[in-house]
Amino acid sequence: MPERETIWIIGASDGIGAALAQAWAGRGARLILSARSQQRLEDLAASLGSDHLVVPLDVSDRDSLERAAERIAAIGPLDRVVHLAALYDPGKIATLDAETAAQIVAVNLMGSFHVAQVAPPLLRAGGQLALCGSVAGYIGLPQGQIYSATKAGVINLAQSLRAELAGRIDVRLISPGFVDTRLTQRNAFTMPAMVTPQTAARAILKGLHQRRFEVHFPRRLTYVLKLLGVLPYWAALPLTRRLSR
Repeated sequence: MPERETIWIIGASDGIGAALAQAWAGRGARLILSARSQQRLEDLAASLGSDHLVVPLDVSDRDSLERAAERIAAIGPLDRVVHLAALYDPGKIATLDAETAAQIVAVNLMGSFHVAQVAPPLLRAGGQLALCGSVAGYIGLPQGQIYSATKAGVINLAQSLRAELAGRIDVRLISPGFVDTRLTQRNAFTMPAMVTPQTAARAILKGLHQRRFEVHFPRRLTYVLKLLGVLPYWAALPLTRRLSR
């Protein structure tokens, strides 16, 4: 029988993170659940069983993350760390509040940077660290605004980290398309190829157990955006301009 995994999920309070926690708990994993909302985490942990640990934190606050890491270090080496926490505010760049934009950068990009520094020492040799980008980071799209820019940064960060930690830590990138969560429910536009958090969780579990660096889904959307991202600007920009109409 395979040894039980210990997995730290950051951003576990709802959406993809909660669905992923449910899926991994169903496979017998011991979970450490983190997010800003302690009550949501406790409710989730209670629904999963009694031996999962709730560790509230704010990834944009380095001290908060380091205090959480000190608690987790006492448990022993982790098998996986999956970082999913993010902020999102739809709209055009010209209308986005500057303070909100700074918060999105602090959580999405700087939060991933903090996790990239704090998490590796907690992992066993060959353990896995997964950062969450987005297909929105493949290319600048209308209403992608600062969220897309931060996710492009996370993609780049994961690529650099993969090279720097090669042979020691298995770094992965998760790039979801549109997932039906409280974040995407704020969008006023039609979202193609929408999937449920449960479908997203199944795709992530499958992908993280395979050898590919990036877990991206649903592929009927991601391959289109990947193609758009590799086209020369003279071909790609007229296509993205059409999407703003």
